Amino acid sequence: MLLAIDVGNTNIVFAICEGDEIRWRWRISTDGQRTADEYAVWLHQLMQLEGVERGLIDAAIIATVVPPTLFNLQRLARKYFNVEPLVVAVGGINLGLRIDMPNPAEVGADRLVNAVAAHAAHPGNLIVVDFGTATTFDVVSADGAYQGGVIAPGINLSMDALYQAAAKLPRIAVEPPGGNLGVIGKGTVHAMQSGVFWGYVGLIEGLVQRITSEINGPVTVIATGGLATLFNRHTSAIDSVDGDLTIRGLIRIHALNQGQ
Repeated sequence: MLLAIDVGNTNIVFAICEGDEIRWRWRISTDGQRTADEYAVWLHQLMQLEGVERGLIDAAIIATVVPPTLFNLQRLARKYFNVEPLVVAVGGINLGLRIDMPNPAEVGADRLVNAVAAHAAHPGNLIVVDFGTATTFDVVSADGAYQGGVIAPGINLSMDALYQAAAKLPRIAVEPPGGNLGVIGKGTVHAMQSGVFWGYVGLIEGLVQRITSEINGPVTVIATGGLATLFNRHTSAIDSVDGDLTIRGLIRIHALNQGQ
């Protein structure tokens, strides 16, 4: 079985995969100071709860956008699972994509992994929207070239900044105004919900439209990340949602590099 590790700025997802199937997954907050031993204790306990034997793991792959985490995650794989992990990076491994960028090494591993998974699953030109700490829009051509994209502040980042910088504004949840309330706020919370939620819908629709105008031919928009399903219910800009896109990308990259 494959241990796939996806390190984001906010959380790390550990998934155990058998073939193309994601069998188990767990999430822990990202901390660059956490040791391999700490990861091992936490992960082993969760595996025991699910009845998963440590010896079943015979391969590992890591994608991280937080460099300080890499050493201890590699050590986790080597010391506790006796496997040499594959690390997603530009150069040295087969991604199954061309990277049409002046400096390919600048592209985040998470964005590349999402692009790999989306291209494998969907034909034609693609925009991959990932609702994470940052919201990213990545473009993949029909012939399998990563073209670049857009990075915007994540909605929770934007909300935290608003709450911290404005003394009289409360912290609110990410949701549209309830009931039959329109966009025009009739109170502080209503106004904030409209600005944050509908403002972000406008950002999604506006960027998708502008990106699409620079692409020749039809485009499919794939969304992933924790808030993808919520926004998909309130905009026609998204064609489909895949909450497992990043892990599926790690599975595919590992398959493309087996034996190396």
